Amino acid sequence: MLRGLMMDAPLLVTSILRHAALYHADTEIVSRTVEGPIHRTTYGEAWVRVQKLAHALAGLGLKPGDRVGTLAWNGYRHLELYYGVGGSGMVCHTINPRLFPEQIAYIINHADDAVLFTDLTFVPLLEGIAPEIAGVKAIVVMTDAEHMPASSLPNLLCYETLLEGQPESFDWPELDENTACGLCYTSGTTGNPKGVMYSHRSAVLHGLASSLPDVFNLSSRDCVLPVVPMFHVNAWGVPYSAPLNGCKLVFPGAKLDGASLYELFESEGVTNTAGVPTVWLALLNWLDANRKKPTTLRKVAIGGSACPPVMIQRFRELGVEVLHAWGMTETSPLGLANTPKKKHDGQSADDSLALASKQGRPIFGVQFRVVDGAGNDVPRDGKAFGRMMVRGPWVCGGYYGLADSAAHASLPGWFETGDVVTMDADGYVQIVDRTKDVIKSGGEWISSIDLENIAVAHPAVQEAAAVARPDEKWGERPVLVVVLKPGQPLTAQELAAFYEGKVAKWCIPDDIRFVESLPHTATGKLLKTAIRDMVLHPQPAG
Repeated sequence: MLRGLMMDAPLLVTSILRHAALYHADTEIVSRTVEGPIHRTTYGEAWVRVQKLAHALAGLGLKPGDRVGTLAWNGYRHLELYYGVGGSGMVCHTINPRLFPEQIAYIINHADDAVLFTDLTFVPLLEGIAPEIAGVKAIVVMTDAEHMPASSLPNLLCYETLLEGQPESFDWPELDENTACGLCYTSGTTGNPKGVMYSHRSAVLHGLASSLPDVFNLSSRDCVLPVVPMFHVNAWGVPYSAPLNGCKLVFPGAKLDGASLYELFESEGVTNTAGVPTVWLALLNWLDANRKKPTTLRKVAIGGSACPPVMIQRFRELGVEVLHAWGMTETSPLGLANTPKKKHDGQSADDSLALASKQGRPIFGVQFRVVDGAGNDVPRDGKAFGRMMVRGPWVCGGYYGLADSAAHASLPGWFETGDVVTMDADGYVQIVDRTKDVIKSGGEWISSIDLENIAVAHPAVQEAAAVARPDEKWGERPVLVVVLKPGQPLTAQELAAFYEGKVAKWCIPDDIRFVESLPHTATGKLLKTAIRDMVLHPQPAG
C-alpha cells in the first residue's frame, strides 16, 4: 500500500481555540453570568485563560485520562473548561443538573470524577449529595473570591483564585487524536444513564461537518447563541463549531425565558441559535404577547424532539428560517439536517412546510440505513418505514464502563437509534415514532408524533402528548393528554373533530384528557413513561 505524503497532524480540540485566538483574536465571547452582570471577553483572552487553567489543573494533581466533572450553565468559564480539560489529555465530563440528585450522584461515581467544577447555582445540590460522592477530591466553584459561598462542602476552591498567577502559556501535549476529551451521559427514561465518550477526532470532525452550508452554515460574520445547554451533548457541538469559524459567541447563562433571550438576541446581534422545541414555544408565546419581532436572527436550529409544523410556520412568519435537525447523545449529536435542495425552489407553501417538518437528510460523515424486522433495507420511497441505524466517526461504538455495550445494535457495526422512520430517495428522514412510543392498534401503527403535531396546531392547545392504553379489541388505542393555553376553552369533542380529514378515522384518539401540565425529561422532551402512568393510573381529583 502506497501511503500519502501528508503531515501527520492529529485532530485536537486545542487546535480549534488556537486558530480562533490567532485569526479571530478580537471576536467577542459574551456571557450572562450567574452573578448577574454581562461579561465580555475575546478569543484571544480566552486562549490565555485556558492555558492558565491547564496549569491550574496540573496543580490540582490531575493526570491525563482523569475525568473532570462540570455542573454549569452556558458561559465563558464553562467554555474554558472544554478546552483546558480536553487539551490537557483529561476528560471534560458535562453533567446535567436537571437530573434527579440520585442520578447525578450515580453519574459522578460511575465516571469516577476526580474534581468537580460547579456554578454557584448548583452548590446546594452538591451539598445535598456530598456523602454519596466522597470520592471527589475537590470542588471548584466557578466564580471569583468576592462571590464565594459559605458552604459545608469539603475541599472547596475558587476558580478565579486558581487561575491567579498561573503562567500564560502552556506546553500542550501531542495527544493521539483518538484520546477521549469529553463525556456525556444519556438522559434515558429507563435504567441508569449511560456514558458516551467523545474523542478529540470525533469532536473536531463533528465541528467541521456541522459548520457546512447545509447544516449550521456558520461563518466569521455570524453571532451564535446556543440555548441548548453545554451540559447536553456539548451544546450540539457549538462550543467547537463557533470558534472553528470565528463566530461571535453569546452565552445565555441560566436565563432562558423569552424576555431574557430576546434581550440578548437584540443587544448582541444574534444571527443563529439552537435549542429544543419547549424553549422556542415559550419564546414564540412571549413574542406574540409582547408584539415583538427579532431583527437580526436569521436561523434557529431545532432538535431534541420533533418540531411541530406550526412552530416552523410561526418562525417563518417572523422571517426566521428553521433548521430542523436530528441527533442524540450517541451521535455527538448531529446526524440529520433539513435544508431544502435547489429542486425544491418554487414549492407550494404546504409542500415546503411538509418538507421542513422532516428531520432532514444525512450530513457528510454519517451513514444511515432503514431496515425491517429481518434487518433488510426498506425502500427509500418516503412511505415504507423501518428501524433507523447509523454509523460514522462521531457515532458511539460502546458505552463507558459497560463491557458488553458494543452489542447495542441488531446489525454489527451499526448503532440502532430506537426510531421508526421513513426515508425518501434524497435521504430526507421522517421520524414516525420512537419504537417504544408507537401505538399499535388493530395490527396498524399509529404515530404518536403525528397525533401530537395535529393537536398543537389547534389554536387553543399549548402542549399535547399521545400514548397508548391497552384495549381488549384493538390491542392498543391512542390517548391524547392535552395542556390548554390559559383562558382557552376546548372540549374533547371539539378537539377530536379537529383531526377529521387529517388522519384516518381509526387513528383519531377516542380518549382525550385535559391536564394542567405535562412531565418532561431533564432535556425538555415529553416524559412518556410518566405520561403513560398518568393515563393508566389516574389520580383522584382533589
